[in-house]
Amino acid sequence: MDAAHFDIPRYLSALPLFQEMTPQEMQRISTGCRLRKYGRSDHVFHVGTPCEEFHVVVTGRIKLYAISPTGQEKVIELIGPGMSFAEALMFTDRPYIVNAQALADSLLLSVSKDAVVREIENDPRFAMHMLAGISRRLHGLVHDVQTYTLHNGTQRVIGYLLNALPEETQGHPASPSQGMRSVSLPVSKATIASRLSITPEYFSRVLHELESAGLIRIDKRDIHIPDTARLASHTL
Repeated sequence: MDAAHFDIPRYLSALPLFQEMTPQEMQRISTGCRLRKYGRSDHVFHVGTPCEEFHVVVTGRIKLYAISPTGQEKVIELIGPGMSFAEALMFTDRPYIVNAQALADSLLLSVSKDAVVREIENDPRFAMHMLAGISRRLHGLVHDVQTYTLHNGTQRVIGYLLNALPEETQGHPASPSQGMRSVSLPVSKATIASRLSITPEYFSRVLHELESAGLIRIDKRDIHIPDTARLASHTL
């Protein structure tokens, strides 16, 4: 993607947060945006960096993570294209509390706090859209806590695979006659394992156990699921 010819207003208009804004409003808020490229392993920010903007992933993938006092990394969230992050923290006047690192060559669109506050003052409806986005993020974090405390490791892996299916297939379990559905692991197994609060070795073992049970077929980074309903109902 050629960042020099990137149409920021047009891109913003496709995001849920900005869909109801007028072309004039889109043009105005785009003046408070900037595009930045990051190479694989580049950091977007570190813990303690002042937070004066939120970010939208245009291409690539970003890892939000924390480091324990013993030096162990814990992946908090994986952010893919069209997803945003740091909206809530931007309003607290506090620095970033996690680290953000590119897992692949990435293009990020950053929206300044000043531009957001200006639009909220011009149209309170924009504040409602911001609150809706922040609420969705909070709901996701609560769901994560429930998953880690109430589900065992195998259930977490199964849940991850089912949630990673294309959106148009989620909620519509396929039978063998409807064909194979596939998930391509977007990042390393170690990163996914950290996201699920399990070890990489355990993650690999669960995948092979599911394959031995005929519930999935592993082809390098691709996980093929012949029957999603059967996988969803599997427990160990």
